[in-house]
Amino acid sequence: MNSNTAARLAKLKDGEGNYLWRQAFTVGEPATLLGYPVEIDEGMPNVEAGALAIAFGNFRRGYLINDRWGTRLLRDPYTNKPFVMFYSTKRVGGGVLDPNAIRLLKIKAA
Repeated sequence: MNSNTAARLAKLKDGEGNYLWRQAFTVGEPATLLGYPVEIDEGMPNVEAGALAIAFGNFRRGYLINDRWGTRLLRDPYTNKPFVMFYSTKRVGGGVLDPNAIRLLKIKAA
């Protein structure tokens, strides 16, 4: 979720009057929502009708990042004479491994 969504969730309480959001008091620990750690990502949409504003789940089990070892280096002595240019590339990819491990919350129209 993004920081605007987190600010709205910080105001919510359960039936007994306890806040659902718990701010971390120790440096390096994330805030929690219902006991689960929360990561803030400003790339997530705001709370609006039809938006997928919150992603919840076990991302270690649900998403795989494939990081190949090594970096390829290409030497180009011809393009920018009398200098030699170098181009480096690294292969990294990712994808959903288990779609049941991650759920997105879709906001209904108000």
